[in-house]
Formats: sequence, structure tokens, C-alpha cells
Amino acid sequence: MARTLPPVQAIRAEIDALFTEGRDLVEVIEDVARLGARLIIQTAVEAEVDAFLGRARYQRATTAIASDSGDERPLVRPGHRNGHCPTTVKTTSGPITIARPKLRGTTDKFTSRLFGTGVTRTHALETLVIASFVRGLSVRDVEGALADALGPEAALSKSTVSTICQAIVAEYDTWCRRDLTGVELDYLFLDASHFKMHDGQRAEPILAAWGITTAGKPVFVGLAAAAAESTDAWHDFLTDLIARGLKPPLLIISDGAPGLISAAEQVFAPSLRQRCLVHRARNVLAKVSAGDQAEVKAAYWQIFDLSELGDDVKPGQHLVDWVQRRIDAFAETWGGRYPAAVKCLLTDRQSLTPYLRFPLEHHKRVRHSNFIERTFGETRRRVKVIGRFPGETSCVSLVWAVLDRASRGWRGFTMTSKGLRTLHDLRRALLHPPTQLHPT
Repeated sequence: MARTLPPVQAIRAEIDALFTEGRDLVEVIEDVARLGARLIIQTAVEAEVDAFLGRARYQRATTAIASDSGDERPLVRPGHRNGHCPTTVKTTSGPITIARPKLRGTTDKFTSRLFGTGVTRTHALETLVIASFVRGLSVRDVEGALADALGPEAALSKSTVSTICQAIVAEYDTWCRRDLTGVELDYLFLDASHFKMHDGQRAEPILAAWGITTAGKPVFVGLAAAAAESTDAWHDFLTDLIARGLKPPLLIISDGAPGLISAAEQVFAPSLRQRCLVHRARNVLAKVSAGDQAEVKAAYWQIFDLSELGDDVKPGQHLVDWVQRRIDAFAETWGGRYPAAVKCLLTDRQSLTPYLRFPLEHHKRVRHSNFIERTFGETRRRVKVIGRFPGETSCVSLVWAVLDRASRGWRGFTMTSKGLRTLHDLRRALLHPPTQLHPT
């Protein structure tokens, strides 16, 4: 007979299972937030029971434990766990069910200080999630947030709060220092999103990197806060990845931020650079009147439509040249009416077509950087209720928590034998060019 998982482990298993169902990412993140609130409350109340009994789950009452002074003393409180009963907690996203522990054989009655006298009075899913993931670095902040949400008597001990918060911080710190030597990428996506982190200051960027490995697997590579999307900020971010062992990718996909482009070309000089076609479309359409936007938008995406070439089309420089001629045709058609829009399209035009040298089955995934931007948008919406973060580290912690969990549901790339040969040839040409024996 299978052994029943403890409630905390069962909730973690539910969260992991969300990303194997093939559902829309927005719906998944909603459920992650709801399960995250359950996980936080469940972890807290289980920690309270550990403190009440003086021992962890499955630990015998006769086992000696270390006191705060370092001396060992026997446990004095008798009793043991006797299962759980479901308890409903109201949140802004609807009710959630917590497995409330039951005890037997104790001389004192156990009462959860987290719930106080009215468990259903809490109404702060956002407060609970943000308190543990965002403000989790400050014990005082967590205690204050819980008191605001649940009432003044609903306090957690400092040791319980510290245990929960330190576990989250330790996981994040380990991720930030991990070795990247074994990560070999074909594609590297770079993007940033802005959040308010400091009192009285404008929103500041969080820089992010994720990629597709040579095996077609998605990987969340890096995350860091910065004062601005400057060349120096992006350069420091990318060189840190290099210092930890990341190798240059074949293709870098990003928006048109000048600092990002400059740093990427310096740090990953051998790599090709693809400018996000979605961002460029927005730039072009911003210079077109509302009445013509639909027609211009259709003409823009027609530039990159390869369907008329048939099924025998092959990636390579000839395809790049063909699309570049289409860009010229677009400029000739619309240049008289919208010269500013055409000028925008022609600026950095060579960066719009490098993806055409890569396998056809990857084209629609590597010609834009909107995937991680969409996840960033969900992160911003998730924390909108607090206006701004209490600090830089808190901001990075929450963004990392959302992206790290979401990344487990990201789809990889299909790798066909023909596509692998194309990538191999590109890797040899870009990253391992033959040495010239007789320099000219």
C-alpha cells in the first residue's frame, strides 16, 4: 500500500504536476500562486507543531535534541501527531484548504498562533505570498504582514519565520552561484523587466537570461538586478555567466535595447544576434496612423512568410538574402506615406534575419523574445498589490521564485536529424572556425 505523503510534500507535488499538463502559462501561474499560499501556511503550521512537541515529524519523543545553548536535553512534552483535518482559509483568489494537524496524548492543548481564533478571517493571498517570498529576508516584516492579515494574535515565533525564510533564501543563493560549465546553448534569450524596488525611485530593471541547450532542453540561466539597462550593467551580467562557465551560444535573441546589444556583441562576439520581430513590429506600427495599421502590420509579417517558397525551402544565407529583398519591397511600397516607419524598419535591418540560417522548425520560436516577457508580465501583475518592493533583494527573490517555477513548464525545441546537422555546421563555422595557415 502506498504511503501517504505529508501535506507539505503533497502540495509541492501538486505544484510540480501543474507543469506537466500542457496548460496555458497564465493559468498555471495563477494556480502556482494559490498553491504557494497553501504551501506557506501549511509549512508554518507544521513548524508550529514541531515547536510544540519539540521534535520533527517521525522523530521519537525520547530522542534528545540540542537546546539554544548547545546542550542536549530530553523532550518533556508527551503526545504525538494523529493525522490532519481539512480547514478552509479565505483568500482574494478564493478559498484554499489547509490540512490542520491533530494531536493525541498531549498534556497541553495545541492552538495554532498562525490562525488565531478565526481561521477564515484571513483575506490576503498576496500578503502571505509576498511576505514569505518577497519580504522573507526580514523576520520583522513577515511578522508584521501576518499580523496585519490575520489579526494581532496571529503571530509566528521568530524561529519559525526564520526557518521558512532561510530555506527560500538558501535555495536562491545556491542557484545564483551554481556552475554553468555543463550548460551548452544553441539559443540564448535576453530580456529585462522593470519593477519599483527603492522608495522614491523610478522602476529599475531585472535582467534575465534563459536558453535552449544543444539537446533542445530549456534552461533558466541567470537573473540579476541593475540600476539601468546600460551597457555596463548588461556587460557585468553576461560576464558573470561566462565566469561561471557558460559558453557562447549560436544565436542571441533580444529586443533593441542599445546597452543590451552592445554588451552582447562584446561578450559573445562569435555569436549571431537576432532582434525580436515582435518588438520591431511595435516600433514600426507606432509610426503608422490607426487607419492603416492593420494593412501595414499584415505587410510587415508578410515579409517573413516563407510559405510561397514551398516545402523544399532550406535555411541559409540565400534565405536571408530573399527576405532582405522583401524588406526593400516593403520600404518602396510604404516609404512615401510613412517614411519614419520605414526608416525604423531599415535601422539595424541585418539583425532581423539571422534566424533564417537556423533549422526551419525553430524559426517561430527564435525570431522573438516575447516568451520570457510574458512571464515577466505575470510577475508584475502578481506583485501589483504592494505598489513597490521593500528592497532590491526582495524583488529579485520573488521574480526568481516565479520564473524558476514557471521554467519547469517551458517547452523545449524539436531536434531533427536535418536540424542537428544545420546547428553543427553553424557551430563549427561560428565558434570553431578553421585556423588560417598562411595569413594574408
